[in-house]
Amino acid sequence: MNRQELLIKLDPAAGQLLREKGYISYPDLFISLCCLDRRDYEAWRLRRVPYLEQVVKINLARISFLMTNVRKNSLSGKLKPSWTAYMSWGKGPKLRLRFSRSGNAQIEQLWATHFVKPEKTPFRAENTDA
Repeated sequence: MNRQELLIKLDPAAGQLLREKGYISYPDLFISLCCLDRRDYEAWRLRRVPYLEQVVKINLARISFLMTNVRKNSLSGKLKPSWTAYMSWGKGPKLRLRFSRSGNAQIEQLWATHFVKPEKTPFRAENTDA
């Protein structure tokens, strides 16, 4: 898939995730775009894959391109960035999972950021009885 094709698929996929889950996460988005197989994602969560980028089916330049667009669109759409700890599944100690080959803290933080719908605050009428 080239960048133009990815962009065409990006908005509908992100919108669907937002409606279904109330947030957008990069792993869910890559699964929706068919750039990540759900079985590979589960293998990563079970620590059978050392880092998630290894099983994403697009190159690092396209991964970065998508992540940049999602972040830009989410922030301009007033979604709130929220860091999420990705811990391993299965038996044994729950370990923090790695997203990138480098393990760079900044890259790991970007990958682990979800974009969440802002909470609606209930309307309160002011008490006008004085």
